[in-house]
Amino acid sequence: MNVRLKHLAAAALAVMATSAFAQKGETVKIAWMDPLSGLMAAVGTNQLKTYQLLAEHFNKTNASGVKFEIIGIDNKLSPQETTAALRSAMDQGARYVTQGNGSGPALAIIDALEKHNARNPGKEVVYFNYAAVDPDLTNGKCSYWHFRLDADTSMKMEALTTYMKDQPEIKKVYLIGQNYSHGQQVSKFAKEHLARKRPDIQIVGDDLHPLAQVRDFAPYIAKIKQSGADTVITGNWGSDLALLIKAANDAGLLDTVKFYTYYAFGSGAPTAMGASAAGKVYVVGYGHYNMGPPIQPLMADFKKRMNDDMTQNSIYHTFALLDAAFVKTKSTDPVKVAAALEGMKIKSFNGEVEMRKADHQLQQGLYITRWEKAGGKYPYDAENTGYTFAPVKYYEPYVASTPTSCQMKRP
Repeated sequence: MNVRLKHLAAAALAVMATSAFAQKGETVKIAWMDPLSGLMAAVGTNQLKTYQLLAEHFNKTNASGVKFEIIGIDNKLSPQETTAALRSAMDQGARYVTQGNGSGPALAIIDALEKHNARNPGKEVVYFNYAAVDPDLTNGKCSYWHFRLDADTSMKMEALTTYMKDQPEIKKVYLIGQNYSHGQQVSKFAKEHLARKRPDIQIVGDDLHPLAQVRDFAPYIAKIKQSGADTVITGNWGSDLALLIKAANDAGLLDTVKFYTYYAFGSGAPTAMGASAAGKVYVVGYGHYNMGPPIQPLMADFKKRMNDDMTQNSIYHTFALLDAAFVKTKSTDPVKVAAALEGMKIKSFNGEVEMRKADHQLQQGLYITRWEKAGGKYPYDAENTGYTFAPVKYYEPYVASTPTSCQMKRP
């Protein structure tokens, strides 16, 4: 090769390298908006710390070369405060926002971004939902700018009842939940799925209580005891689950009744369960405490540094998907990134996941786990109780996948 050709080849390679990492060195701000005050403050604080630790991790390892920066804003678990938080986030230059606690705040973000993005071309913002699981958010209320990283209420109930139908000792079920869209949907889907899969199971109670307001669940536990239930299904989270489990433990209910939950791994619940709940509490979710790399070392680091358990692993998907989209588009522009995310498949901590194009609902495998003594293959010590959630069943993504009625309006 002559000198001139060598120079041309070198120049071409330089251009290719530049274009491959056009976004290298850019700072990508992600605004986190969830409760840092009130009864759910412990949940929000844990999740904000998780975002901060994972941002630090991905800043060292991401393929796109960007630097993630997390902006934390207290939305007080209120849709109105969330709208104000969103304005503040955009004023601070965030083009990506995230939230997970409560479907009311989630819907407020979706509504606000639909209007903002239509009116402000070139300043679009994308919303990553890591835990608000009302199925309507990816059905009738779906939005092009909203991407859900958690499995929704109906997907989890599909997996949970698929497991429960094969447990012959389940005969009488009591439903208890928080009185907002998620709790109402848990009740609705539990009744529908059990009627289809195990019509012999009797629903002996169906209670809804105010979200993040009840401090003593003893009256509810008394009703469950009186009903003769052998099983409880609850979608409760945060203090509403920790206090429910504590009341059940105090009343000796866990001696005779099993709890099938969505969030018993969350802040406060493991401590409330303790040794007496061993073998009696189950969780349905996209992961568990004892999954191995890449998530296990991060959970160990979190516990060591924060003296707390990293419980919301769906947050990992935020960074993994964004990084893959930045590499694919050679850009951090939310418009290009949103288009790249549609239908994207990546290998995550829980296997291959896919962001379904039709409704922006992440398709992923789900686990059923049971509260047991930690050790052997499942050594993770939850909240220093000496106990852990160990997997008893894994369902491939297609098992829990549910159809969507979303009519996506694309820009």
